[in-house]
Amino acid sequence: QVQLVESGGGLVQAGGSLRLSCAASGSIFSFNAMRWFRQAPGKQRELVAVVHSGGTTNYADSVKGRFTISRDNVKNTIYLQMNSLKPEDTAVYYCNADIHLGFPEGLANYWGQGTQVTVSS
Repeated sequence: QVQLVESGGGLVQAGGSLRLSCAASGSIFSFNAMRWFRQAPGKQRELVAVVHSGGTTNYADSVKGRFTISRDNVKNTIYLQMNSLKPEDTAVYYCNADIHLGFPEGLANYWGQGTQVTVSS
């Protein structure tokens, strides 16, 4: 019913920037919390950024000050602006959203397919 499609990943040099996008389509009534996760090789998936329904944001300490999560409710799209990238940021990045589907479906959680970000030294 709902699909999240990511784009914007790629290979960049350390210090560079990337902007990830995640567009949602389907029968969406409203967005609640929206998140970006990442999973590096050999590591578990970690939460890197959240934007809550009220607009407040939270970031992992490792990305605070460098990454910015944002949303465009008109386009049903969330973004992750990544600046001053470091090799340790290399990971597959996933968007995740709590989406209200209306009554009676209620709230459901969806994942994007993931997009690879590789930062070279």
